Amino acid sequence: MTPDLLEEGARRAEAHALKVEHGKTESGGRAAGFSRLATPGEVDVTHGRILYLEDVSVSFDGFKAINKLSLDIAPGELRCIIGPNGAGKTTMMDIITGKTRPDEGRVFFGSTIDLLRYTEPEIAQLGIGRKFQKPTVFEQLTVFENLELALKTNKAVTASMLFRLDSTQSDRLLEVLHTIHLVGNASAQAGTLSHGQKQWLEIGMLLMQDPKLLLLDEPVAGMTDEETERTAELFLSLKGKHSLMVVEHDMSFINTISDIVTVLCDGSVLAQGTLAQVQADERVIEVYLGR
Repeated sequence: MTPDLLEEGARRAEAHALKVEHGKTESGGRAAGFSRLATPGEVDVTHGRILYLEDVSVSFDGFKAINKLSLDIAPGELRCIIGPNGAGKTTMMDIITGKTRPDEGRVFFGSTIDLLRYTEPEIAQLGIGRKFQKPTVFEQLTVFENLELALKTNKAVTASMLFRLDSTQSDRLLEVLHTIHLVGNASAQAGTLSHGQKQWLEIGMLLMQDPKLLLLDEPVAGMTDEETERTAELFLSLKGKHSLMVVEHDMSFINTISDIVTVLCDGSVLAQGTLAQVQADERVIEVYLGR
């Protein structure tokens, strides 16, 4: 995904367009994935990956927090990330969202968006939402107002003062309230919600931004068993509509939601597979799960 490769892709796209015009495409007229032109605001996932990290490294005061990390996620996938404390899980999310710049490596959103060229706010606008472990909601506002505030709208002062929900936005807000199990709490102040409900509200606020990729850091930490179960249902309902990267230590929760689990250790991938496969891996047992 270097600039040279991108330029080559543009040349191939131009050549393909000429072939289409004369009915001479190699696939009988169907657009080839490598020749697809990206639409502004759209993430090009024709190569089957929405997130791609290759040989990413970053050091802090001589400590290598991320070490030649390579990882990719498919569109609509729910990927669980596990590993011991200090494995690099949070730093990896920091790099993806632009909070931390790597010393080396490549980080792409889809096939064409080089995330290392964007700032943290710009990456959020591109369609990557992040939820930290501790919920951060506006506790003096109602649940409804929190979601309304999170709508992707013009946030200029005048525009905000004149803003009124239209029917499409109202429908979307109601849909999210149902999705996060808070339709019955819409008029409640956010500060009165339980810990788990605040987590759901913050996820709902991210959903109001229509993200394509969600990064979720220990989302069920501190939840009751019932809240954890409902959170699993929530994530499974989002799978396919969004891509999710979930960092978590709760093995029961991971067993409920996961297809593929990636184990990080010392800033790189130690193992990857189903939960049963990584739990049987001697290296994972040694450094993380214990005997």
